[in-house]
Amino acid sequence: MSLTAIDLFESFLHLRPDGQVHAEQPTFDPERDGWQVMAFHVATDADLHADHWEIHPHADEVVSCLTGRIRLCFRPLEEEAEQEQVELAAGKAAIVPRGRWHRIELVSPGDILSVTLPQGSRLEERTRG
Repeated sequence: MSLTAIDLFESFLHLRPDGQVHAEQPTFDPERDGWQVMAFHVATDADLHADHWEIHPHADEVVSCLTGRIRLCFRPLEEEAEQEQVELAAGKAAIVPRGRWHRIELVSPGDILSVTLPQGSRLEERTRG
């Protein structure tokens, strides 16, 4: 195997069930098996799909703010409840529990890293709070 540098902002790392790791094109693929490591430059809410809720039914997700500042928002579990939020500064991370709808808002531009099992993941357009 030859050694090459991988640009984490241009590729997702796919940690396959057979123990291999592959750098792959960034894509939302809810059929992908194995874990996925993703790094993003974020300058606007559009870079984070802040207008959509996201869910991962088969695994927790680690969301880490490498630089800048983000807000991790959780959809209320009850109809009239307020959404829960946690703000992450550079070097901070949070764990999104499996099966919990969430989204990310940008507070200040920077870089984020997330790790999850994408299989079965879904996006849903945000229509309220």
